[in-house]
Amino acid sequence: MKVLVIGSGGREHAIVDALTRAPSVGEIVCTPGNPGIAAQARCVPCAQEPLALADLAVREHADLVIVGPEGPLAAGVIDTLSAHGIPAFGPSRAAARLEGDKAWSKAFMVRHGVPTARFRSFGALNPALAYASVQALPLVIKDAGLRAGKGVTICTNMDQAWVALRAIFSETGASAVIEEFMLGQEVSVLAFADGAHAVQMLPSQDHKTIFEQDQGPMTGGMGVICPYPLSESDRQTVQDTILAPVMRGMAAEGTPFVGVLYAGLMLTSEGPKVVEFNARFGDPEAQAVLPLLTGDLAQIALSCAAGTLNAEQVTFAEGASAAVILAAPGYPGEPLKGSALGLPPVPADMHIYQAGTALENGQLVSAGGRVLAVQARADTLALALGKVYALLPSVGFEGAQFRGDIGARIGIRPEPA
Repeated sequence: MKVLVIGSGGREHAIVDALTRAPSVGEIVCTPGNPGIAAQARCVPCAQEPLALADLAVREHADLVIVGPEGPLAAGVIDTLSAHGIPAFGPSRAAARLEGDKAWSKAFMVRHGVPTARFRSFGALNPALAYASVQALPLVIKDAGLRAGKGVTICTNMDQAWVALRAIFSETGASAVIEEFMLGQEVSVLAFADGAHAVQMLPSQDHKTIFEQDQGPMTGGMGVICPYPLSESDRQTVQDTILAPVMRGMAAEGTPFVGVLYAGLMLTSEGPKVVEFNARFGDPEAQAVLPLLTGDLAQIALSCAAGTLNAEQVTFAEGASAAVILAAPGYPGEPLKGSALGLPPVPADMHIYQAGTALENGQLVSAGGRVLAVQARADTLALALGKVYALLPSVGFEGAQFRGDIGARIGIRPEPA
């Protein structure tokens, strides 16, 4: 097959890398791509809007399109590709609302009995402030729109709540979700979905805040361990009470979900509950999960698009994987760009996935907030993390930010390989 991948980040680099291992794939094209992706696929420029992307897929005679980021999905690129007769892996615009509108998503969970935090949604500042002022602290305030994982504030006092709400409602047409703070381990369960069935990938755990010990503002993610040691009982509970009801509910409402159904979960004392849903591969979860995938990603995606996914297609290697993000100075605020990057060679069981990078006069430089993801496979999480942290000093750039405590939340400490 000839596969077109849409996107330019570390997630898309991991998708392209997985496709290079897929026996069914003959050629990979990526738009717009990045310098790291260009080493494994042909990168082509294209406006990142539905009609231009569909035109590109037609010109390239793509047999399959895999959409990485949430923006094109929310804009309806899958609908446009389908109208052109091109098999595409991802949810329709209507189904992508599960991620793109948190207020709608929370209401959907209530309609279909999916366990989640207690919440209220607001379309105006003053009612939101009034409600927040009488809630127990801490409480969680979320921008209901797409904010690349950064529109969430855990508020321990009312000053923080007021700042968060005023920031959200500074934009015309904004809405906010205010919900109870849930205690427990946070886990990401991604699943391949074909409109009727959801087949789980290996569970993983992201680390969202910029600083160690889960301090500081939220980011798009600073590091991942995979697999998270989720019990078989909890995995079955996730399937029965979360994934299956979502698939049934989306189909019943006329918007069957195809693509990656990403359930961000909290393992509470009452069982797994949904923090939020995403409608695509997580970033950086993809950089830790996909290196363990032994199934043919292109065939899995094509089966999802055709509504014929078989659980036997979704297979993973034994062992563990870990990824740590190197972020630019200033991130998650305005990042400093243009730092020279010199990447060392890595062994076959490691990757340096490029995200915010560019070429300037032949020199690889930083060009975004999250710049690189260093990933390793090993028999155990401790050994995988040991490999990553041993390589980081030779990968880092001036002012690079990274967390040295990935895995510590569940007691994992890096071990030298």
